[in-house]
Amino acid sequence: MTKKMTIRFHLSAIALVLSLFGFTIFETKNVVFFGDSLTAGYGIDVNQAYPALIQQKIKNAEDNYNVINAGLSGETSAGGLRRIDWILRNDIDVFILGLGANDGLRGLHLEATRQNLQQIIDKVKNKNPEVKLMIAGMQIPPNLGAKYAQDFQEIYIELADKNNAILIPFLLEGVAGEPELNQPDGIHPNPEGHKIIANTVWEILKQVL
Repeated sequence: MTKKMTIRFHLSAIALVLSLFGFTIFETKNVVFFGDSLTAGYGIDVNQAYPALIQQKIKNAEDNYNVINAGLSGETSAGGLRRIDWILRNDIDVFILGLGANDGLRGLHLEATRQNLQQIIDKVKNKNPEVKLMIAGMQIPPNLGAKYAQDFQEIYIELADKNNAILIPFLLEGVAGEPELNQPDGIHPNPEGHKIIANTVWEILKQVL
């Protein structure tokens, strides 16, 4: 038996013994990004989207976390509520909620958005009461009125406070409204924009992991 094979054998034996006593080693935990097209990486390669860039930052930091990109383009808070049970088939240790932007852009009733997001949070907590929860705040232009835009923004602040969650004040900070950081539609970030989003998220997430 070679030296490398001997080491592998000993590690396997240790893992087996520990498992018999209810312990695990080298356990990988899951970080789930649950969002819409901003999370999914609409218009770019998924490996250029900010969740993939976060995975690389986690790897560089030698943290034992796996990123699950659960973004779906066009998703509303209601759609997310219908979809969350499927996502919860995975173990979830850190959950980043990034939904609601499409609700605001479509002028949907804000109380319905609030209730949908709260129900998503409740389901995640029921799955894992010890989950670390983060909420990605969003803002919308005042096309539908300044009050609607302000009330929309406050949903995220209130949800974070109510659920003892960590708030990312604005997911698109430094990206929104910057033509060179967005695709031609002016809404979805390009790869350079996603790099900035990843940095914004990582500055907060790294304190959680």
